[in-house]
Amino acid sequence: MKNSEIKELSTKELKERIDSEKELLVRMRLNHAVSPLDNPLKIRDARRNVARMNTELVKRLSTENIKS
Repeated sequence: MKNSEIKELSTKELKERIDSEKELLVRMRLNHAVSPLDNPLKIRDARRNVARMNTELVKRLSTENIKS
């Protein structure tokens, strides 16, 4: 997921996407522990997507606090 796509999401949608990506990441890690994934780089991509979305969420929340 690109940064431009993340910025287009609302805060509520962003929180939902973070939760779903975290669940996907946990499932991929468990599956990889049992039997190797075809492409283990998907784990890295999922982890980075979660980090990008968390960064955007913190950025939005901090700007909301500054405005208040």
